[in-house]
Amino acid sequence: MRKKIVAGNWKMNKNLAETGELLSNLKAKLGKVSEAEVIVAPTFTNLYRATEELKSSSVKVAAQNMHQAENGAYTGEISADMLKSIDVNTVILGHSERRAYFGETDELLSQKVNTALNHGMTIIFCFGEELQDRKSNNHFAVVESQLKNGLFHIDTSQWKNIILAYEPVWAIGTGETASPEQAQEMHAFIRSTIVKAYNETIANDVSILYGGSVKPNNAEEIFAKPDVDGGLIGGASLDVESFSAIVSAI
Repeated sequence: MRKKIVAGNWKMNKNLAETGELLSNLKAKLGKVSEAEVIVAPTFTNLYRATEELKSSSVKVAAQNMHQAENGAYTGEISADMLKSIDVNTVILGHSERRAYFGETDELLSQKVNTALNHGMTIIFCFGEELQDRKSNNHFAVVESQLKNGLFHIDTSQWKNIILAYEPVWAIGTGETASPEQAQEMHAFIRSTIVKAYNETIANDVSILYGGSVKPNNAEEIFAKPDVDGGLIGGASLDVESFSAIVSAI
């Protein structure tokens, strides 16, 4: 049976002191409201602080990215082994901002997926269409292509380490949100695509999160859809009251 999950992607926000304050407040608040699995993804410099702060909590810590190589001359990059060494066992891969701003391709992401899985890590794999894809009615083809090229090479046994996050790119940081019906339509399509590539068991067991301007005032309606298993939250995850309200809506 698939899990209900709410993950907060902090992006390039919160210094060390601010991270400590937010984590402390989240730990106190979410202990009272959470029935879902909760994950937070601070910046690289604050991951160790997060794992130490949350040791006594059910809240998990994820990295926002990871390099595909084991080690080497890759200035500024972080390896899977480095993350594992500080008890970070989950990583976000393929976020729309990594694809758009840093040129991450499906081929590159497939390599990152392989490395993360080789280290036994859990992957939050992001994908989704841009506005022009939606307007041209090409959104299903784009999503199917991103899944196939970045993820569908893995073995059936490795799906237990996969969490999917559908991000309509036109609804990230724009204030626009896909309607609950649009989110459900795409999530159902994603499951049907997995059935074709693998089987119904994998499709029904994998958690699919919605990521695109989820707020306290729309979370409950979105999360109520049968194929939406939670959310990958951006800006609202930086505020303890907003994030805890979204978690409680699951």
